[in-house]
Amino acid sequence: MAAELARHGVLCRIIDQLAAPLPYCRAIGVTPRTLEVWDDMGIITLMIDAGLWIDRTRRYLNHSPAQDEVRDFSDLPYSSLGVPQPETERILTAHLATFGIAVERPVTLTSFTQDSDGVNVELTRPDGTIQKASFQYIIGCDGARSAVRRILDIPFEGDHYPVGFMLGDVVLDLDLPRGMSLWAINAAQQGPPDFFIAIPLPARNRYRVSMLAPPDSSDISAPAHGLQTDRPAPTLQELQVVADRILPIKATISDLQWSSNFRIGTRLAANYRKDRSFLAGDAAHIHPPTGGQGMNTGIQDAYNLAWKIALVLRHKATLQLLDTYEAERRPVGADVVARTRAASDQLGRKNAPQQDRLADTQLLIHYRHSTLSKNDSTKSLEDLPIQAGDRAPDCDGFRRDHVRAPFRLLDITRGTDHVLLVYVGQSITPDQAAQLEHLAQTLKIVPGPNCRLTAIAAPDSALPTLIGVPVVTDTGRQFAATYRPTPATAYLIRPDGYIGYHARPVTQRGIIDYLTSL
Repeated sequence: MAAELARHGVLCRIIDQLAAPLPYCRAIGVTPRTLEVWDDMGIITLMIDAGLWIDRTRRYLNHSPAQDEVRDFSDLPYSSLGVPQPETERILTAHLATFGIAVERPVTLTSFTQDSDGVNVELTRPDGTIQKASFQYIIGCDGARSAVRRILDIPFEGDHYPVGFMLGDVVLDLDLPRGMSLWAINAAQQGPPDFFIAIPLPARNRYRVSMLAPPDSSDISAPAHGLQTDRPAPTLQELQVVADRILPIKATISDLQWSSNFRIGTRLAANYRKDRSFLAGDAAHIHPPTGGQGMNTGIQDAYNLAWKIALVLRHKATLQLLDTYEAERRPVGADVVARTRAASDQLGRKNAPQQDRLADTQLLIHYRHSTLSKNDSTKSLEDLPIQAGDRAPDCDGFRRDHVRAPFRLLDITRGTDHVLLVYVGQSITPDQAAQLEHLAQTLKIVPGPNCRLTAIAAPDSALPTLIGVPVVTDTGRQFAATYRPTPATAYLIRPDGYIGYHARPVTQRGIIDYLTSL
């Protein structure tokens, strides 16, 4: 959140009550959608180098022989990556420092009040002194026990999972190919399944293992969510006992670096916003870790909110834009909570419904019902594969005159601006060329968010010279196949990679009206 605010031109302070980042490999799985976000932020290579591609799974279901599955995401910009959370936090902290912002540790939010002018906070410094400060907005990214949510008195609706879990960062003596996870599951007729899951880490033979905790360690009075608890951490022997019981093969566990005996909550904040205060990540939603959705959903929250706050603070958008954060993201949080709970309950059962292979990639999330999503088309929306509110699918194979290397759609839209893509097809008339040039110049002065125009041409097109309008050629025809545009189709891409406005055919009045409405 802090890094994205800074990238969009808004300075902020970021505080953490911990004296240092936790060294434990809590969140690991990184979805293809989060990798697109990190690509836009400019840290994708660092993250990939710090991680491990997790593209295969070996499953033992109800004592049956092993089944190996390959997750083929070769048709996507990125596959699924595993990055231990300390590495993720290290890279993000270094990236934030490039904007001149450091995480202030240990600093605790004591209290705050808000009015029409701003937010007044009290912060406790390391020496115990109280500092008072004022800000325009406050964003609680402070986890399941969020102080911001508590001070706002926002209900955290839901309950806790009926059983406890054990987790360990260990060396596992198993003959598994690199990048393969292990799932051994014994389904129960009633209640949660018994399981042993091992997720590979970048270090050799090191895995994060998880399993059910013995009944006597699942204290019902324990906190409803969190890996860091006051309960005794499981020993190496306790983890080995479960592995011996569940796995049909011998697997020796050793070199325990960290373990936890924890509970999982299933809760959703009643609101993501109250006046000048916002919630994001675990402060807004907590759920079972099935599918690795937790950290990634929080990252999407931040990516959605940062550009909106930045536009408001830079007087490029009205305050009403901030209402769209909860409207767009809370339904996503509700879906993740429901889906991960159901998936956890159904784990290993023969009649468990099969979900879409892309369900956990977060690429299918859309905001079609958002007030920011507008279609202006003479065609029926049922006939259109890509509409306003959809994530703009990445495509490659684009070429530009006098540039040797091909590039991707993300290369065109990367940055903090809105980007208007206009498909011109094989040819345009001189009048249409003049209209495009005029639109490109008008976008530079129209009130509202910064917006730049790029024209997309079909292969072997014959276009007149365009002044002030970048032109790229859809050489690989991926854009045409994915979006199925007709000539003069336009897509206005938001800074978070979603389509805000879609028109067939594009008109200058339609584009200007949309931007000024922001």
